[in-house]
Amino acid sequence: MHVAQLPLLTVVPFVGLLLVIALAPLGVPRWWHHNRNKALVAFLISVPVLFYLGRTEIGRQLLLEKAHEYVGFIVVIGALFMITGGIHIEGSLAGTPLVNTAMLAIGAVLSNLLGTTGASVLLIRPLLRANQRRKRVAHIVIFFIFIVANCGGLLTPIGDPPLLLGFLKGVPFTWTLRLWPQWLALNGILLVLFNIWDRWANHDEVKVPSHEPLRVRGAIELAALAGVMATIITGGSLLVILIFAVLAYFLGSEERRTLNVFTFVPLVEVAVLFAAIFVTMTPVLEILNARAADFGLASPRQFFWASGTLSSVLDNAPTYLAFAASAAGLQGIPPHGPYIGALALDPHAGKLLAAISTGSVFMGANTYIGNAPNFMVKAIAEGSGVRMPSFFGYMAYSVGLLVPLFVLVSVVFF
Repeated sequence: MHVAQLPLLTVVPFVGLLLVIALAPLGVPRWWHHNRNKALVAFLISVPVLFYLGRTEIGRQLLLEKAHEYVGFIVVIGALFMITGGIHIEGSLAGTPLVNTAMLAIGAVLSNLLGTTGASVLLIRPLLRANQRRKRVAHIVIFFIFIVANCGGLLTPIGDPPLLLGFLKGVPFTWTLRLWPQWLALNGILLVLFNIWDRWANHDEVKVPSHEPLRVRGAIELAALAGVMATIITGGSLLVILIFAVLAYFLGSEERRTLNVFTFVPLVEVAVLFAAIFVTMTPVLEILNARAADFGLASPRQFFWASGTLSSVLDNAPTYLAFAASAAGLQGIPPHGPYIGALALDPHAGKLLAAISTGSVFMGANTYIGNAPNFMVKAIAEGSGVRMPSFFGYMAYSVGLLVPLFVLVSVVFF
């Protein structure tokens, strides 16, 4: 079996898996809520690909490579999840437009240090507490999803799973910092729009004074987080990252994790689903790479919109890998080893990768299912009594607010 001769039928499990991930939370939310059901679906969909590729030595090598990538991805994601689960923000601020805007701005920065998931978990509850006496709060959560859960995490590999996958495939840690103009332009405009909107929504509501100053608790966890970041930046061992996570968990505070409503359920969900994603996308990446010229994508702007559109309805991490494989194919680079890093180091190909990175991260904000933290933030807000818009109601906000800004980003930068 030559990888270029893989039949298109081998793409079906990957497409089927992503459709299940996208539609099951909407169609059968109670059934899909249980991780054992996710594991069953992941296993059944992965079996055909495992069987087909496992018949040959080349196929087994491909699966082994993906297994190594998966382990690195889960160790880093899991470490950040465990560590940030013990960092807690205490206190309450007045939910004024200025304070709310400042918290979203801080979240845009923290997304690059804690990841969009970590920053969302850390900040959403303090933000909701600050605005608990206000009547109109849904727009605050929506902009929080736009900025903190998605668009803020563009500057580092820690920021968003697609960028972490790129880092694990050879992209230098500091490479994404060159995307700061796109990051600053979009998040800056969103913050201005939010402040105007929040002032309008707050004009007839009672101003709530601050009760106590904010305090960040979790010195052990913060030290462990610094250790993980230093290890990642210096290309250290995954074992060291795992040790930091374990130490932070066992030496940290159970009380703070309880206050953060920390459980391993979301991490198990990510581990289960991404195991299937890594397996089923193996033939997909090979086909996209070998037949890249057949898809009609050539310019950075085309890659920006293609990767972004798919990220809107499917998880942005596999979308990033799919289009990176296609871009690599245009350059004659096979999708093995540090192939995405090879794109980053080439001036022309680097523009394609910048477009893919920006589109995948930004447009994950278009729907509740575009990025993992989106549904999580929605659930936390609803649990606090906030009436959030429906799936399509949310899209009315994203189409009206985000899509015009994405047009601006594509025209100015790509």
